[in-house]
Amino acid sequence: MMAKVSKNARTGQRAANAGSGRDYIKVIKSIKNPDTGKYSYKEVMVHKDKVDEFMKE
Repeated sequence: MMAKVSKNARTGQRAANAGSGRDYIKVIKSIKNPDTGKYSYKEVMVHKDKVDEFMKE
């Protein structure tokens, strides 16, 4: 009989999986055009550690 492994037990493997797609987040940023007042949206895949840097741009 096999025991089920919880997701929390596998968090120790994250260092081994570094560079995998799970570390990236889709970020959508709204940008207002100063001339027309209309919004456009910039959609980017960003590493989860760099989200704050992207939002400051």
